[in-house]
Amino acid sequence: MKLLTFTVPCYNSQGYMAKCVDSLLAGGEDAEIIIVDDGSTDDTASIADGYAEKYPSIVRVIHKENGGHGSAVNAGLEHASGLFFKVVDSDDWVKEADYRQILTVLRELAGGEKALDMLVSNFVYEKEGEKKNKVMRYRHALPENEIFTWDKVRHFHKGQYILMHSVIFRTKLLRDCGLKLPEHMFYVDNLFVFEPLPFVKNMYYMDVNFYRYYIGREGQSVNETIMIARIDQQIGVNKRMVDYMAENKDKLKNNRKMRNYMINYLEIITTVSSILLIRGGTVEHLEKKKELWNYIKQKDRLLYGRLRYGILGNSMNLPGKGGRKISVEGYKICRRFFKFN
Repeated sequence: MKLLTFTVPCYNSQGYMAKCVDSLLAGGEDAEIIIVDDGSTDDTASIADGYAEKYPSIVRVIHKENGGHGSAVNAGLEHASGLFFKVVDSDDWVKEADYRQILTVLRELAGGEKALDMLVSNFVYEKEGEKKNKVMRYRHALPENEIFTWDKVRHFHKGQYILMHSVIFRTKLLRDCGLKLPEHMFYVDNLFVFEPLPFVKNMYYMDVNFYRYYIGREGQSVNETIMIARIDQQIGVNKRMVDYMAENKDKLKNNRKMRNYMINYLEIITTVSSILLIRGGTVEHLEKKKELWNYIKQKDRLLYGRLRYGILGNSMNLPGKGGRKISVEGYKICRRFFKFN
């Protein structure tokens, strides 16, 4: 069994995937790299096959019809043989020195008395054109270099949450919780770091800048204009997160810190949806914003109250043009969360 499986979803990634895969190869035989060619129409498939031919004991390739990012993650999880599982997008990469530290810790904890469910590390926003890159770190919120449970988790700042870039899950946990991401939909990485949380007991945080998250590529999904054009997919993810909270009340009620974290995460996702709809600016966009908040209210009135009457919820729902102008201040938080390009 491999120690750590990386799944690399690729769609027409010929121009940049090599940097990603090369950085992962530094893990040697401890790592399994599953490149998922999600119906690419360029040379992605042949590049992936070249890696599998050169590194047959490390690299595996899955060729499939296009199903979107979630579908590619599902395929990687289905075929993963590693004890732990991580997604690395094909335009991102990892830092070798920190990578080796993480492998050492995973190796040490793999046979311990307590099963490690989730390892968290920092990630760096590698934003095109910026001289100084922002690091998302968690040392103020999480204990360092020890196994801990939810009761040891401290307060997260607004706009600072555990994202796909910062997390490594135990593979069996993801399978046991039945995680299956929707196909043909963007922004499902939010579900990937949300739905498994009630199953997570033991965590570990390393204050290392392991993952490098590239922002600035033309056509990238976090481009603000593209996000507005794909707003129905953002809303779809938002609603599924609401559904999850509403349908799992009993599972969540006994762990206050975890539940509060999940509500706060949902709050930021709902803020992102709302601000994008406000910036879309059409009557149709504003109707969709109203419908989203009504959907939350109908699903769970208590959850609606938490979201609607918090600072962000109030700022997203001020009446008229003046109110919407104030709401755009919430955009600054969204930028900190997504680093829109």
